[in-house]
Amino acid sequence: MLDTRNVIQSEKPAAKPKRSKEEVILLLLCALSIPSILPFGIYRIVQHSWFPAFIDLTLVGGMSCVLLYVWRTRKIRFASLAVTIFYSTGMLVTVNLQGVGVVYWAYPTMIAGFFMLRPNVALTINIVSLSVIVTLLATRVSELNLFTIAVTILLINLFSYIFSQRTRQQHTELNLAAEIDHLTGVCNRRALERKLAGFLHVDQAEMQSSMLLLDLDHFKQVNDSHGHAAGDKVLVHLCQLIRSRTRKSDEIFRYGGEEFIVIANGASLGAASGMAENLRALVAATDIIEGCTITVSIGVAALEPGESPESWLLRADRMLYNAKQSGRNKVCVAG
Repeated sequence: MLDTRNVIQSEKPAAKPKRSKEEVILLLLCALSIPSILPFGIYRIVQHSWFPAFIDLTLVGGMSCVLLYVWRTRKIRFASLAVTIFYSTGMLVTVNLQGVGVVYWAYPTMIAGFFMLRPNVALTINIVSLSVIVTLLATRVSELNLFTIAVTILLINLFSYIFSQRTRQQHTELNLAAEIDHLTGVCNRRALERKLAGFLHVDQAEMQSSMLLLDLDHFKQVNDSHGHAAGDKVLVHLCQLIRSRTRKSDEIFRYGGEEFIVIANGASLGAASGMAENLRALVAATDIIEGCTITVSIGVAALEPGESPESWLLRADRMLYNAKQSGRNKVCVAG
């Protein structure tokens, strides 16, 4: 059964989750932009170039506001889009005011977009910005110079897009690999923790879900009598049986050595109870290892409105404990 000391610790306050890499990148870009632009704004004030100074100081003020907003709220989706559009607009206004001499600001501005937004969104915004730049400079520079600027900016965007897409793909693949149990092929404890954390951000009153907590009975005796290779075979076969009695929308996790959790998304307590009983009977009737009867005990609990994932898991664990105490090869249901 689960070690409930690792499930919930009421005596200690919950630690704040670490900031995501996207959040850190956005904060760093804002923090670096402020000292990079501010000196230009001050210089233009000294030179009495009031409108360019206003643009620079507006960018600094906007970045400062976004920095504080993200730092306090940790919300980045709207902030990332706002920063990219705000930064790109400032760059275009500066190019319009000062001409080709400041077009180099387009390079860091456009590259930064790929750090903050999805590649397709960043590329779309940058292509629009490039079109505006070409329009603004069309009558100010020679055709060859304009063509060189346009091609250079376009290549930078294409390279950044390819790099960003490849990086996101590798990140996704690594995350998937890190959340799969290599023996059984089901999700591991890390994936379960992420799944449970996701229930904190949904309307639980409208989301019906149930949890099945399974534990193989007397599994240590299987390893001792038949060897660990046979034990591994039992675990793999058990996962195959679980898949055969669950839906595509249900998620299977290996939580411990012989402990498994099924999150039955959208399933009522009654439906989950029926699923658990069918699974229990199937395992008991299946000859996984010759001369050795394999059974499971299962605890079932439905997520209650306003309930924390820790409490939900703890209730399922108590039901599993009851199933073990009442003779094993049983299903116990909370409530």
